[in-house]
Amino acid sequence: MLQGDWQCSCCGEWFHGITDLTADHPDPWSYGASHEPNSALRRDGDFLSEDFCVLDGEHFLVRCVLEFPVCGLEHSWGFGCWSSLSRENFEEYVEGFDSGEYEDAGPWFGWLCNSLKPHLVDPVAVDVCPRSGQQRPRLLVVDEDHPIAVAQRKGLSARDLLEILRANGHGPTIQ
Repeated sequence: MLQGDWQCSCCGEWFHGITDLTADHPDPWSYGASHEPNSALRRDGDFLSEDFCVLDGEHFLVRCVLEFPVCGLEHSWGFGCWSSLSRENFEEYVEGFDSGEYEDAGPWFGWLCNSLKPHLVDPVAVDVCPRSGQQRPRLLVVDEDHPIAVAQRKGLSARDLLEILRANGHGPTIQ
C-alpha cells in the first residue's frame, strides 16, 4: 500500500502510494469549509481562507504541516493542519507570505488546532517554523516525550501510518 495502488475504504477513491491527510479548517472553526481568497483577509470577526483563519477577531491561525519520516520510504508523510499564532507572529507571517522572507524566522509558539487520531486528540504546543518559497510552515511538537514528537524524530512504521490513516477515515480496503 505504501508504494502501490490502493482503494480507500471510506471514500472509495484509488490512490498510488501514501496520501497525506489535510484538515480543511481548524477544529474550533464551526462554519464549514467554505474558503474566501487569501487576499480578502479580515482581522476582525471570523475569516477562513486556504492559509489564514481568524476567530472572533482574537485568535489567529495559519495552515501548516506536521511531517513524519516513514520507515522504508524516501519521502515523508504529512498532515496538513492548523496552528494558532500570536497576533504579532500572525502579522509577520502574513507580511512575508508571498515573498517567503520573515524578519523573525521563528520558530514561533503555537497550539496545534486539529486532532490526528489516535495519538493526538487534545491541543498540543508546537513550534511553528516558517519556510521560504510559499511552503507552509512546518510544525514540531514542543514536548519531546509526546508520541507525535517521538514519531517526528524516529519515523512512523508502515503499521503506525496505516493505523493513523484508518483512524482518520482513509485506510485501504481489506481484501
